[in-house]
Amino acid sequence: MGAACLGVVAGYLAWSLVQHQPLIWRGVRLPVAPFPLAVSQLAVAALDWSLAALVLFVLLPPGHGIAFPALLGGFMIAQVAGVVSHVPGGLGVFESLMVLLLKPQLDTSALLGSLLMFRAVYYLLPFSLGAVLLGGWELFHQRTRLSAVTQGSRAFALASARWLPGLLPFVLGGAAFISGVILVASGATPAVDGRIGFLDDLLPLGVIEVSHFTGSVAGGALMILGWALSRRLDAAYRLTRVLLGVGIVASLVKGLDWEEALALSLVFALLLPARKSFYRQKALTAEPMSPGWIVALVVALGFTTWLGIFSYKHVDYSTELWWQFTLHGDAPRYLRALVGVTAPMATLAFARLFRRSRGTPVLPSTSELVEVAAVANASTSSAAQLALLGDKTILMSQSGKAFLMYGVAGRSWVAMGDPIGPEAEQRELVWAFRQLVDQHGGWTVFYEVSEDHLSLYIDLGLTLLKIGEEAVVPLPEFSMEGGRRRSLRRTHREVVAAGASFVVEPVERTAELQPELRAVSEEWLAAKGAREKGFSMGRFDADYLRWFPVAVIRVEGRIVAFANLWCGRAGSEVSVDLMRYSAAAPDGVMTYLFLELMLWAKGHGYQTCNLGMAPLSGLENRALAPLWTRAGAFMFRHGESVYNFAGLRQYKDKFDPVWRPRYVASPAGFALPVILANIASLISGSLAGTVRK
Repeated sequence: MGAACLGVVAGYLAWSLVQHQPLIWRGVRLPVAPFPLAVSQLAVAALDWSLAALVLFVLLPPGHGIAFPALLGGFMIAQVAGVVSHVPGGLGVFESLMVLLLKPQLDTSALLGSLLMFRAVYYLLPFSLGAVLLGGWELFHQRTRLSAVTQGSRAFALASARWLPGLLPFVLGGAAFISGVILVASGATPAVDGRIGFLDDLLPLGVIEVSHFTGSVAGGALMILGWALSRRLDAAYRLTRVLLGVGIVASLVKGLDWEEALALSLVFALLLPARKSFYRQKALTAEPMSPGWIVALVVALGFTTWLGIFSYKHVDYSTELWWQFTLHGDAPRYLRALVGVTAPMATLAFARLFRRSRGTPVLPSTSELVEVAAVANASTSSAAQLALLGDKTILMSQSGKAFLMYGVAGRSWVAMGDPIGPEAEQRELVWAFRQLVDQHGGWTVFYEVSEDHLSLYIDLGLTLLKIGEEAVVPLPEFSMEGGRRRSLRRTHREVVAAGASFVVEPVERTAELQPELRAVSEEWLAAKGAREKGFSMGRFDADYLRWFPVAVIRVEGRIVAFANLWCGRAGSEVSVDLMRYSAAAPDGVMTYLFLELMLWAKGHGYQTCNLGMAPLSGLENRALAPLWTRAGAFMFRHGESVYNFAGLRQYKDKFDPVWRPRYVASPAGFALPVILANIASLISGSLAGTVRK
């Protein structure tokens, strides 16, 4: 093993000596360190590890007789094992291996004390010192800004309001988990003789026994509630407060462990002002536990079990141990506490293992679409009408006043747009969707979401990728007057001179007009060599179009162009979906349709007209921009053979819209290309359809 490790180091040095060009793998650029820098890296790393081991060497009890090189070897093995285990800081793994490796030379209790001091000296002390120095440095360099107290306070409040709600549940969840580990580990180790003797003079033995058992059970429950807090569950918040109080009292009563009580009190104090961060009214048993939390629970429980066995290895096991109740009966108390902790965890594990999974997604029925239409018509977002296409599964809120629509391709569960409905119900709706996806082992994705709801997706732990911008025309300021509208007025006059007329046909007439509309649509598809899409855009379907009014252009009484309209509630937004025209339509007919539609919508009190997306527009092609953003910006500028990206942006710019960014919220990393391919297959109907028009 040593030779293999040295071979890796030698290979790295040889590579840096002969290789001068960066290594490119799957689009990722890996620069090669120059040979002098590589040697410096190894020297600094070796010095860092040696100093770390030297700290532990100094803290060992006197007279241990262990040579520093031997300690360094064991130290490195334990540290590598901690890194490989993925346990944060190698907590428990490092200590366990050091105890096993040094067991022949050192007493375990003395070594554990040295290891705890090593954690404090090498980790906590530098961290605390660094935090103080960093704070002082920042205060010194920002003193001019801090002089403006009002402005600084406002900026701090805004920053806190933005970031703390998303961060607190994960921090407090981890703190609750650590609190639970502390209680369980305390229950697995002997009490301090002087303290337990002092308690014997104050309390009956039964109180001490019950406190020991209760504290361990509370610790096991806190380990589970740490996960539930990270899911922002209201019930977890309330239970955690109660169990922290129980743990504080139990720590003092079972062995006068004031250090544990102080740590739990600190977590309790941090939890109190964070009430608003835990808003989800869900049962604890309804939430899926992630693999990471399961591993953390198993590791923590395994470590504390081993710690108890190790602490009482000198005690011979017998069935009588379970029923021994004495002041110094630490081993029997440990056995009873172990059962109290593991039994509920095992019950929970089996209950989740045999829980029935929800069925596969199903498309909505006609009656369900009627309910969806009522919510969509009350929304300010015209894109809510896309749910009526019927090709997406609908997830309704418990009240039936909000919904989101989604499709499934591969592992990607893709919600189309932001949740629709009252803002108060949107948070729980996206969490319900996340839960549903987790139960099926999928990837949670939100496609074409707006900047107004980004905090929802950040709370879910998703990464945001900008995919373009949509054009929204403010209608109160829109008119055809002014020098900037000269070309639009000319196009309008030419189309009118060709005999065109515009009218918005009500929903009641849509079915009657469908034969004429179908003829125009089929001619348009044939001329473009295109086929119908779906998911993020409508298609010509009789059942779908019957929901909407239709803007039509007639020439000599014959329909030559049309567009079905998505209308939000009165005074909100209108937008077009299908836009089709025949060969008989005059040039500029679509521009004419947009102009007339905006004037019509303005006259009916609508505030905005949504012209739809310009894919990949507004992306930055800068050296420090993310790889996917740079690739999208390059495609926007040079991908005209694939899609008219720049031309579409220029066309919509004629109407002087406000450009609003749109994003994909999804898991990060190498899953992203697969997710984007899955979205494309949903829109095109299949993966093969993504390469065809």
